[in-house]
Amino acid sequence: MANRKHQPATAARQTKAHAQRQAKAHAKVEARRQQDIDRVNALPITHRHAAGIDIGGSSHWVCVGFTQDENPQLIRALPGHTAGLQQIVAFLREHPVSTVAMEATGIYWVPLYELLQSEGFEVLLVDPSYTKQVQGRPTTDKRDAQWIYRLHAVGLLAGAFRPDDKTCPLRSYLRQRAKLIRYGGQHVPHMHKALEQRNLKLMTVRSDHDFPNSLRNNSSALTFPSSVKRTDFALLTGLLM
Repeated sequence: MANRKHQPATAARQTKAHAQRQAKAHAKVEARRQQDIDRVNALPITHRHAAGIDIGGSSHWVCVGFTQDENPQLIRALPGHTAGLQQIVAFLREHPVSTVAMEATGIYWVPLYELLQSEGFEVLLVDPSYTKQVQGRPTTDKRDAQWIYRLHAVGLLAGAFRPDDKTCPLRSYLRQRAKLIRYGGQHVPHMHKALEQRNLKLMTVRSDHDFPNSLRNNSSALTFPSSVKRTDFALLTGLLM
């Protein structure tokens, strides 16, 4: 009975000790992160007219300066639609911003990147791994924008490669072509399976990688089951052209 009475007290002490260890570890991590932030802030400013943008799906955080107090005039969250992008340009115009850094997040950065370039801003498209290499990065979108601004202001960010306006459409076409070829190759086994289910032994006649040509060139050598009409097979061959 005495041991049972002491069990709740022991569990409470263990829970309290665990919470204290967690709090101490969290405080140690925060102190180390603050030291890293202070080292970045101590670096000399190389881009005095800089801005940092944290790209999001529905909204973008834009930071044009940093102070210890939360100054809403230096950082804002603006919508990601077309009118919101125009607001971002107007917000940057209100402040003497000439160079902007943003992370390449998904495809959400493309409209804003192209708009800022057309408006005459120097835009640095930054790989997200670059901003993570410097210790001290925060975890919220708002503080991410401030962090990108700090790194860009002190010259710690490098822009990723971005082709010119004539090369970008060509690269998109080539990527789309490669994607369609890859998708087509993935469907060839499905067509093989569908033909086998109809007892069309195409692979016993000819086994090569040019599946549509095999269908067209060897259709006369195939024996069609009663459930498959030759006209249906010709239609399938035409669809594969």
